[in-house]
Amino acid sequence: MKQTSRRIFIKLVKGYQYLISPILGNNCRYYPTCSAYMIEAIERFGIIRGTWMGLKRLSRCHPFHEGGIDLVPEKKSKHSNQCGCGTKSTEDSDR
Repeated sequence: MKQTSRRIFIKLVKGYQYLISPILGNNCRYYPTCSAYMIEAIERFGIIRGTWMGLKRLSRCHPFHEGGIDLVPEKKSKHSNQCGCGTKSTEDSDR
């Protein structure tokens, strides 16, 4: 069910990219574009958090903001090596 809902949200954003965005023109002040950012955020963090991150990004995309490069942050590991328990996270096991 989660994957289906996620795909529906992503298809809605892609529909905007292909149907509405070409009419409005290239106005995004960021790289990647706000719609690409929202798709990546939904894929990485899920519908609720990803959509929230995308909407926050959209609220900053206006002529009075300089824009620039704004990538979707990496998803943090649920286990921190700083806890001192000695358990390795999946990121550390690759080293």
